[in-house]
Amino acid sequence: MDNVQAVLRRYRKDLMDLDNVVGIGKGYKDKNGETTDELAAVILVAKKKTEKELLRSQVVPKALGKVRTDVIEVGEVRLLEALPRKEKSRPAVPGASIGHYLITAGTFGAVVRDKRTGESLILSNNHVLANATDGSDRRSRTGDPILQPGKYDGGTSDDAIARLLRFVPLRRPEAISRCVLRRLGAYLSKRLNLQAFPWSGRSGRTREVTNLVDAALARPLSADLIASDILDIGAVKEIVEPRIGMPVMKSGRTTGLTKSTIRTLDVSLKVVLDDNGDYAVFDDQILMGQMSEGGDSGSLIVDDKHRAVGLLFAGSDKITLANKIGNVFDQLAIEF
Repeated sequence: MDNVQAVLRRYRKDLMDLDNVVGIGKGYKDKNGETTDELAAVILVAKKKTEKELLRSQVVPKALGKVRTDVIEVGEVRLLEALPRKEKSRPAVPGASIGHYLITAGTFGAVVRDKRTGESLILSNNHVLANATDGSDRRSRTGDPILQPGKYDGGTSDDAIARLLRFVPLRRPEAISRCVLRRLGAYLSKRLNLQAFPWSGRSGRTREVTNLVDAALARPLSADLIASDILDIGAVKEIVEPRIGMPVMKSGRTTGLTKSTIRTLDVSLKVVLDDNGDYAVFDDQILMGQMSEGGDSGSLIVDDKHRAVGLLFAGSDKITLANKIGNVFDQLAIEF
């Protein structure tokens, strides 16, 4: 795996700059529909195309050094916002509809404990509890009401169950001039003697800014308004490192209890944020088979022993994407 990771780090920018590529990761190569035991650099594309449909400079290499590549079609990966379902419940439980008062609805992920104060808090995504804020755009602010059920499911100000406490900012790419990128690329290539790819001369318009998590916390108005057992799953008290092939499940607002397996780790992916085509880049993500729909964002991903693996936040009609739960806990200073 270390060799694959080193290759992905080296060629990350070149790969992510390809028009059809939305992400990269590591996994086992598929051949004729069967998973082999050969480690590969997994290249995630919105839609698979033949070499004839692509410019030569846009074709994914069949190998990166000694590491072979494997191209997987994942569709357009979006933040999972609300579709139908879920009712008001008191106490509210993880797996139920919840949301910042300005959004549609998402999923109450888990009850966690603040390491600093010891109080019980509600865990979900930034885009569910904090309206996809970067912290300076006024999309939300600390103390905003959190509704259960979410607004899309009929929640009103009378259904406020908590207040936004804190969040990890959701960062978008920053503008940068083409000429600056061109000069920087030429300088680094000369100084570091980097191998040039056919597409390495392309220059972009943005400086890549990446995210590890899409996560936020809300403080319940009173402790008796929430309970910790997740619908259809039960108690979750510990976390575990994800591994390729691990069976996982989640309980979400829209699709309830669903199951899949982890297909790819160390995923870097462009995630569409809205209908305007704005996106954010996420690193170190977990990619699973399709197991979610709009409104399932914020669901806790657990293994078959009910240990937390990730926090679901995005997906497509082909895959589901989650933050590593260890990163979420570290960034928010929380524990079970």
